[in-house]
Amino acid sequence: MTGVGDAALTRDGIAMNDLDEKHIAELRERLVQKQEALLGLEETGAQAANTVELDQTTVGRLSRMDDLRAQAMSQESERRRHLELQRINSALQRMETGEYGHCVRCGEEIALKRLEFDPAALLCIRCASEAESGAD
Repeated sequence: MTGVGDAALTRDGIAMNDLDEKHIAELRERLVQKQEALLGLEETGAQAANTVELDQTTVGRLSRMDDLRAQAMSQESERRRHLELQRINSALQRMETGEYGHCVRCGEEIALKRLEFDPAALLCIRCASEAESGAD
């Protein structure tokens, strides 16, 4: 595809700059910082996800309901943290193998602006839109 000026266009029609080592190093640093922050939250979240005591003699009904709700919220937060850590680890691994910046579905380059917004992005805009809408 031909681009406007010197900028090449992806198949989505989005201007793309080459992903150079400087950009990769900056994105790697952001990923590592986010990974460390999530790992720190993981330790504090584990306490809130502990089993709720259901003994009615020690805790009132409303308190138990609040505890169960808090436990469910904590477990969901833990699940989301785990998924985000998987995405980050996958991106770091793709950086090491030289596959970073390419859509895992179609192989096209992922726009630099998208990677700057979400350094762990696996899909280009087009494939992400198709996946979100349920189309394959």
